[in-house]
Amino acid sequence: MSKIDAHKPGTPSWFDLMTPDIDGAKRFYGGLFGWSFETGGPETAFYTMCRVGDRNAAGMGKQPENAPFPTVWTVYLASENVEADAARVKEHGGSVMMGPMDVMEEGRLAVCTDPTGAVFGMWQPRRHGGAQIANEHGSMTWCEVATRDASKARDFYTTVFGLEGRKMEGAGVEYYTLHKDKETAAGILQMNEQWPANLPPHWMPYFAVDDADAAVERVTELGGKVHNGPFDMPYGRMAVVSDPYGAVFTLIKPSQAAMEM
Repeated sequence: MSKIDAHKPGTPSWFDLMTPDIDGAKRFYGGLFGWSFETGGPETAFYTMCRVGDRNAAGMGKQPENAPFPTVWTVYLASENVEADAARVKEHGGSVMMGPMDVMEEGRLAVCTDPTGAVFGMWQPRRHGGAQIANEHGSMTWCEVATRDASKARDFYTTVFGLEGRKMEGAGVEYYTLHKDKETAAGILQMNEQWPANLPPHWMPYFAVDDADAAVERVTELGGKVHNGPFDMPYGRMAVVSDPYGAVFTLIKPSQAAMEM
């Protein structure tokens, strides 16, 4: 089990879901990943910790009525100083949609867009340090931003968060990996003409599963939808799916190559 005690600044530290139906989402994701849950009260918007064993794997909150945003998974990057990072976001062409703000005693957050339009969060931990497990069934294992301008996104994330961008050769598409010290943190994918024209740039969370085909079957049994796959890639067998409320995410059975990135 890949246990995590802290996340380096600029690296993905948390995935969370805003959903119109917390109970329905718990049934879906509990049935898919075997998660257990701890749900807060109305003062926390019924925010729910999703656990693999005794470790926090992800979170979900109640989407406000008539919210101006879709049901969606958000990727959060770790921050040591949300105010300073938010200022750099704006300085380098991004925007700050919400925050910086305190989340009780748990930490500080901001929700931003990069210069290409992809939404992401930033999390400065206090009591809540982010995901405590990765690369195990039902936990975060990868994330990437799909964008219409991959080089612009690369320049933004490397500059704002002190990451190193490396172009992946032989991928068949324009793809960059983002690195923090020796850690491969995330990816940037160029959206080409094969992507629907009305699909905006976005961050995609990947959850590890023990069996991609079995997980895909379970998605449909639980009322979700399969958009693509399962199919094989050098880094694993994967599928793009959504929950019954429309939140999109990727399932992957990571290959050995993925685990060694």
